[in-house]
Amino acid sequence: MAVQLLTPEGMFGPVPYHHVSIGTGTRHVHVAGQIARDADGNPVATGDLAGQVAHALRNTVRGLAGAGASFADVVRLRFFVTNWTPDKYPEFVEGIERVVAELGIPQPMPPVSAIGVDYLFEPDVLVEVEAYAVLD
Repeated sequence: MAVQLLTPEGMFGPVPYHHVSIGTGTRHVHVAGQIARDADGNPVATGDLAGQVAHALRNTVRGLAGAGASFADVVRLRFFVTNWTPDKYPEFVEGIERVVAELGIPQPMPPVSAIGVDYLFEPDVLVEVEAYAVLD
């Protein structure tokens, strides 16, 4: 396996992700700009953060698969969330939990960053996902 996930002793927890990943493969896969849109570009889960997180992750797995990768190969996930406030955390996590089993997202997850931004691609977009994977 090209990816090793770990949380060294002394790092804060509990968190739903590992703090460190080590990628040892030679092929790097970058999937960016994944939002809650269907294959025709139509908005999905408008106004529903959890629904948009789930759908953006479904689009992310499609991008990974197109490169021959899966969530098992991901060394880092980055989420951009509009108008972030800490009270949105439960809905954000709910969106991830909806698709963990469906998409094969490891638990704990690879390192994750959630970054608050003012706005994204279009006004209805609440979240955007980036994934970085390493393959042998």
